[in-house]
Amino acid sequence: MSAVTFDTLKYVKTLKVAGFDERQAEALAAVQADVLDKNLDDLATKHDLKELELRIATELAPLKWGMAIAVGGIIALILKSFFPH
Repeated sequence: MSAVTFDTLKYVKTLKVAGFDERQAEALAAVQADVLDKNLDDLATKHDLKELELRIATELAPLKWGMAIAVGGIIALILKSFFPH
């Protein structure tokens, strides 16, 4: 997975400009960094999704053929019952 950076210094400075004191801003930045680290572990990337899509398509291919054969057999039985020789 690609790394996402969180600029804690910029975050602290932004909070201080908004009226938070140094201690509050640093505490909020630490909590925000922890939340991002934990949540990003479960985040799927475009590559992850593409890989999953390929795996699902590969697993479904035999089912598609099986369904086609089954439908063909059912059609043959229906035709045979309506048009016996």
